[in-house]
Amino acid sequence: MARTVGIGHQDFEQLVTNGYFYIDKTKFIKEWWESGDSVTLITRPRRFGKTLNMSMLEEFFSVKYAGRSDLFESLSIWEDEKYKRLQGTYPVIFLSFAGIKEDTFGEARKSICRTIEEQYNKNDYLLEGDLLNEKEKRFYQEVSADMSDSTAAASLRSLSDFLSRYYGKKTIILLDEYDTPMQEAYVNEYWNKLTGFIRSIFNLAFKTNPYLERAVMTGITRVSKESVFSDLNNLEVITTTSNKYGDAFGFTEEEVIAALDEFGLSGSSKTVKRWYDGFTFGKCKDVYNPWSIINYLDKRKEGTYWANTSSNSLIEKLLRESNQDIKQTFEKLLDGENLVAEIDEQIVYNQLDQNEQAIWSLLLAGGYLKVNQFETVTDAYGSWKKEYTLGITNLEVKIMFRNMIQRWFDPVRPEYNRFIKALLLGDIDAMNDYINNISQSVFSYFDTGKNPSKKEPERFYHGFVLGLIVELTDRYTITSNRESGFGRYDVMLEPRQKDEDAIILEFKVFQPRTEKGLHDTVEAALKQIEEKNYESILIKKGVEKERIQKYGFAFCGNEVLVGKSR
Repeated sequence: MARTVGIGHQDFEQLVTNGYFYIDKTKFIKEWWESGDSVTLITRPRRFGKTLNMSMLEEFFSVKYAGRSDLFESLSIWEDEKYKRLQGTYPVIFLSFAGIKEDTFGEARKSICRTIEEQYNKNDYLLEGDLLNEKEKRFYQEVSADMSDSTAAASLRSLSDFLSRYYGKKTIILLDEYDTPMQEAYVNEYWNKLTGFIRSIFNLAFKTNPYLERAVMTGITRVSKESVFSDLNNLEVITTTSNKYGDAFGFTEEEVIAALDEFGLSGSSKTVKRWYDGFTFGKCKDVYNPWSIINYLDKRKEGTYWANTSSNSLIEKLLRESNQDIKQTFEKLLDGENLVAEIDEQIVYNQLDQNEQAIWSLLLAGGYLKVNQFETVTDAYGSWKKEYTLGITNLEVKIMFRNMIQRWFDPVRPEYNRFIKALLLGDIDAMNDYINNISQSVFSYFDTGKNPSKKEPERFYHGFVLGLIVELTDRYTITSNRESGFGRYDVMLEPRQKDEDAIILEFKVFQPRTEKGLHDTVEAALKQIEEKNYESILIKKGVEKERIQKYGFAFCGNEVLVGKSR
């Protein structure tokens, strides 16, 4: 009989004692402990079992769970006598920053301090007797949501000292979702203030702490060392490309097949693979998204479970406001092509809006892109660099991106749909009416960032092209900035059915020094289509010349004029 699927449980004890569906990951306990690493940072996408594994570590090592053999006796870790003796023998501090999503630095600081205060409250038995002297007891009472910077910086180090004295053993510190407040700090523009505050806490807790046995931090991203880890030279970093702990987070294909068999769903393995496979951690390939698998077992139908579990606002903001090069690359990814890029897995948040590499690194760390191939190559100067071939992870992620792009046009959805209809019908008057209504409403939505300029409409029209791809991909193969004839066209719509017209779009910005008005700009765009012979690639593919529509788009600020030739 199949076990009950409990959705959303992140507490190890609760899962095990209730007999809910659980895939044994206790091998991770042994693997981590025997690594001997002092401080370990593990990055994995959201909803990949990070919190559950941290709960498992706490309940295995913590003295508060001493004698709880019932939690582990049916799992693989209990087969080793050494680990039977190790269970429940260390003081453990377990914190989570997962809920710290504040709009201001002041509120974020207060939430972090309150999270630390909760650990002090849970261990207030330390105030009894003579374990602490009077100064230490006063410090203990000073730890609060409003504590000073110096008290906050020393708080975790001091608590690990107090616990070590009480239990006669050094302390293990577990910090889950360490980077959640940092992502919010970037979005809400208080990055420098927050990282300075967190850096002081991390330095004393994880670097200059003689009372620390070991520590584990988890998160989605590896924040750059300069931001918060500048003093931590004892940090072992495990990213999505590391071989360590490759199968400890997420479900392997073997585990998924066994789960489908248990629930009488073995016939759906191909569907499940198409939707939820694709994650790669080091050499461990075919890792499935556990949140979606659990929901699939429960609901017995496919859906975008993982993609809808939290806001993708940061990813959406970066893609929507990105430059034309990033949007063009993203068009190819949506069309099933790969991206070859040099990736630095350290995320430099304050470079996200200007560094293309940083965006792809964030998408890889977040699970939105997968590594199809990796190699180390030498550049023209003889230096080694890591080059990754990346693609969209799976069907669930692809659907998420399509829904995201559709939302970009929600404020003008009726106008946008009417524009597409007019485009396909060749109704130039209607196209001009609708495109101007659209541009007036959403131009600034795309034309943002540190150096916005309505004189450069690439952000708008490449966002516009992404919208075309989403809406018309079933009828057309849509490409942009590709070579044809004697140059590179802006956008081409190649029909999938022979009875439909092909479409070429060329975009140009009004040049006041050489053009009298937008009509001149339109004519220049149409002339370029002819002179560069962009239609040649379509004709070679068998499209009749008479079935190729050509449009010139002229931009001046958020005013647009569309012209047509045949």
